[in-house]
Amino acid sequence: MKKVNWSVLIGAAFLMASSAIGPGFLTQTALFTQQLGASFAFIILVSVILDAIAQLNIWRIIAVADKPAQDIANQLVPGLGYFLSFLVFLGGMAFNIGNIAGAGLGLNVLFGISVGKGAIISAIIAIGIFIYREAGEVMDTFAKCMGLLKIGLALYIAYISEPPLAEAAIRAVNPSKFDFTALLTIVGGTVGGYITFAGAHRLLDARQTGHENLPAINKGALSAIGLASLMRLLLFIAALGVVSAGGILDPSNPAASVFKLASGNLGYKIFGLVMWSAGISSVVGSAYTSVSFIKSFDPVILKYNREIIIGFIVIACSLFLLIGKPVGILVAVGAINGLILPLALGTMLIAAYRHRIVGAYRQPLWLTILGAAVVLTMTWMSYGAIAQLIGS
Repeated sequence: MKKVNWSVLIGAAFLMASSAIGPGFLTQTALFTQQLGASFAFIILVSVILDAIAQLNIWRIIAVADKPAQDIANQLVPGLGYFLSFLVFLGGMAFNIGNIAGAGLGLNVLFGISVGKGAIISAIIAIGIFIYREAGEVMDTFAKCMGLLKIGLALYIAYISEPPLAEAAIRAVNPSKFDFTALLTIVGGTVGGYITFAGAHRLLDARQTGHENLPAINKGALSAIGLASLMRLLLFIAALGVVSAGGILDPSNPAASVFKLASGNLGYKIFGLVMWSAGISSVVGSAYTSVSFIKSFDPVILKYNREIIIGFIVIACSLFLLIGKPVGILVAVGAINGLILPLALGTMLIAAYRHRIVGAYRQPLWLTILGAAVVLTMTWMSYGAIAQLIGS
């Protein structure tokens, strides 16, 4: 029986949560709070339930199959793993351009340097993590530190913004507004695309897999969702406090407006620190996980895995410097990742019933039913969001 390494398990949870809590996460939360007000609490509640179901299914199936998602998909349907990897890798690159931009913006706010220089400095720091021989351990520690920093600072801003908590609690179960795109984007921004696989693939690399470790893996999966959801909730109530007091968020940077309106120049500096930590931790998580989707395809990729991760970061930084900050990409990519989720989760659910993939593992029926419900719900919401987009 393999002994559970709780440091790695907690690190995997923080890696997934930190990957989710990127610049897009901050932007989406502030933007949708302004649009939906207290009713955004309902979307957060629904998203937490959908996220937890998706995460539990995917982490468990990868752990018992003891192979990465792309290999599971290829074993299920030849070529499906390559298609899934293409979507995840492409989405991860797009997200990383936004992550680099967010990290650069954070340093710009903190120290007044240009966003471009801030992006380069942040990319160098991220690359430094993967140059180090014990990159996995450094990545775990870095993810934990950045995660705790973001939650602590968001808690402070949420406290001083004096949000209407009673109204938020009521609207969490009785919303007056609903938006397909908001829910699709929030779920996609938390467990869509590469994000839900970040922690699971980290456990694979650290050899924390197998039937005997499932109870611990369940805790890790739920902890990851809990951390990301806590940050989402804190940002939401901070933004709600600002909006309810009559504050008008700057559409070009709604997240910065929340912090500045809540706490003046100090709040703006805190935003810079939160944005940088969100950007840099997501750069690390996105690069690591995106490359993990292709490294099993060829021994050369596996051999030069670290160099390819570094190249991934360099390319994302270069693209950002060439095209500038992608204004709408932080919200748009979350929606795209939400479209990937039904395919990825559906594939894992079918694989859970193939003995050649999972061996003697028996997937709990309740978890399969809930997982299938998430697939159908996300597919339906994707259709609704597309119809809403076409109609507008």
